[in-house]
Formats: sequence, C-alpha cells, structure tokens
Amino acid sequence: MTRGIAILGSTGSIGRNTLDVVDRLGDTFRVTALAAGSNMTLFAAQVEKYRPALVSVSDRRDAEKIRGISRRWRTKVVHGPEGAVEVARADGADIVVSAITGMSGFRPTLEAVRAGRRVALANKESMVVGGAILRREAVRSGAKIIPVDSEHSGVFQCLNKERGRYVRKVILTASGGPFFRTPLKDLPHKTLEEALRHPRWVMGRKVTVDSATLMNKGLELIEARWLFDLEPAELDVLIHPQSAVHALVELEDGSVLAQLSATDMRIPIQYALTWPSRRDTGLPGLDLARIKRLEFRKVDERRYPLFALAREALRAGGSLPVALNAANEVAVAAFLEKKILFPDLRAVVAEVMAEHRARPADSIEAITDIDKEARREARRFIPQR
Repeated sequence: MTRGIAILGSTGSIGRNTLDVVDRLGDTFRVTALAAGSNMTLFAAQVEKYRPALVSVSDRRDAEKIRGISRRWRTKVVHGPEGAVEVARADGADIVVSAITGMSGFRPTLEAVRAGRRVALANKESMVVGGAILRREAVRSGAKIIPVDSEHSGVFQCLNKERGRYVRKVILTASGGPFFRTPLKDLPHKTLEEALRHPRWVMGRKVTVDSATLMNKGLELIEARWLFDLEPAELDVLIHPQSAVHALVELEDGSVLAQLSATDMRIPIQYALTWPSRRDTGLPGLDLARIKRLEFRKVDERRYPLFALAREALRAGGSLPVALNAANEVAVAAFLEKKILFPDLRAVVAEVMAEHRARPADSIEAITDIDKEARREARRFIPQR
C-alpha cells in the first residue's frame, strides 16, 4: 500500500535525503505535501518533480513564484508559519517528516502529532522545548513519534528489543566535532570556517556549529529524556570519533546493546519511514575490519562548556531548556554572521541562563513567551555591526 508523506523542511539536508529515500523505494511512498524556507531554486525543482497537492514557503512573494510554476497541476500554495502547519496536517499524509531547523519547527510538529500522524522527527528542538506536551498529545491522538537523528534512532532500535524496566542507562555517542583534538589553549581562536568543517557528517550550518560546541548532544540528551521517558541520571554521552556506534543501552544485568551503521542519514530516515519493516537501502554496509578500532571517551566539559550548560538545563527541567535553546539559536546565528567569536557562544547562553526566571513550560503559549523572552535577553549580548 502506498503511503503519503509530508516533509517539513524539504530543501534542507534531511529533506533532501528523505526524497532520495522515497525515490529509491519507488511506489511505496508518494509525496503529498512539502514545506521549505528560502531555497526557491531547489524547491521549485522539487515541486516540479513530485507535484504534491500542497506546498508551503516562508515568504508571500516566493509563494507567488511557486504558484506560477505549479498552476497547471493545481497544487495549493500557502506560506508563512500557518502554511507549515497546514502541511503538517495535510490530507493524505500518513507520515510527516519534521525537519525544519530550530524552534520554528515546534508548532508544525505539535500539529502533526495532534493529527495522529506518524512523525519522523528530525527537529530535536521540538522535544527540547515541548517534550512533555508532545508525549501527552501523542497518547491522546495515537500518533507515533519515531526519531530520525542517528543516535536516537539507534536507541529506538535497541529499546525495541527490551522492555523499559530493564534499562539502566542510555548512552548517545558524539564524534567530538572538528575540535576534538584541538589543544584547549587554541579553542578561543577557532574561526567559523573551521567550526563548519565536520569530520564525519554533512549537515546544515547551524547543527554543524552545534556539533563543534557539543551543544547538539546536550539538546539530544533533553530530547532523549522525553522520547524514551528517562530520568536525567539515566542518560549519558560518550565521544566516539569513528561514528560507527550511534547509541548504547546498558541493561540491569550489565549487558550492553549497541546499534551500529555507516554514517549516512538515509539509513535512519528510511527506518523511520518503513518501521517496523526494514528495506535494503542500497548503501554499503559497515566494514568493521576497515575501521579496525572503536574508541570511546568521556566528555571533557572544559572543551565543551556548552554541553555542561545543556546538562544543567536537563537536570533543572521546566522552562530552562526552552531558554537554553533560544539563547543558543540566537548565539549561533550571530556566530554564522561573524558578529561574535567562538568563545562568545558559551558566554551568551550562560548569561541568559543565569538571568532566566524559572516557571512551568506547560503550554504552547507559555513556551512561546519563554522563547521570546530568552531571545530578547540573548540579543543584548550580541554586538550590532
């Protein structure tokens, strides 16, 4: 049976890889709705190829351009935040791939969950800021949230083999990013260009910077806390430069389960689409003989101070993860525009967390208010150039 797919963020790395998987799987899936941001050249080509019934873009003017391209096959074109929500709830979409980067992906993800869809979740920020709400709404609607991030997909696959009560600890792995072997004294002088040279993965600019600071793993710990209903003490991260082992699950009897695969995002994306079945990806298998050795090291929080801040937010819970995420998004955006230096990423987030007034984050309205407040506070520490 052919299943309909809606993709939030179709021109990003996850969106493009999802469409590659759809192409390979042939008639198994059909693209029913797409949402994109500003890459209109690529998006126009996607709309032309897949001819979905519904598409959304950020800007009204871009919507007019896409409308002109797609008029002959009657695609409905919408725009803005409400347009992304419409795609998330699109008729005929059995699976919604949530791949919009950042806080802007939260509301569409929530609406897909409320609509009872299977959500292939690549937007970690949704779980970071609203994990409790997403879990509650999934129970109410019957939605299934399946992680796309390679580490959370690994945990998901391991936990499918074991009952939760036997789990002692869940461990995510991290490559260590481009600065894993950089002397500590040299870190303050690292440039944007160096931060964007990830040794293993090809990703968007924001998540690549987060990998350099290890903030991505801090956010993933918070995400895992809600995805798998775990306590902060049951979660950990190990540096694993080879990026072959994506997750480990330690059980009560001392056994450890591990999920390994090649470093290609199409593998966890395809599993999220085909679960509980598996299909041939057409990709090379993992050659352990070529890798030869697997290294694991504890996280040095002197090297990755933003990771330490994320762990603090994980333990505190409530509104602090929302503030953490908002401050980090503002700081990374400023770093990408070369308004701040690499050490300033930590300074901005630390200042916002220190000033934050903790309160419940138990509704989308509360989360939105906390997010806006933290962004305003973060911008106070960004030089205007």
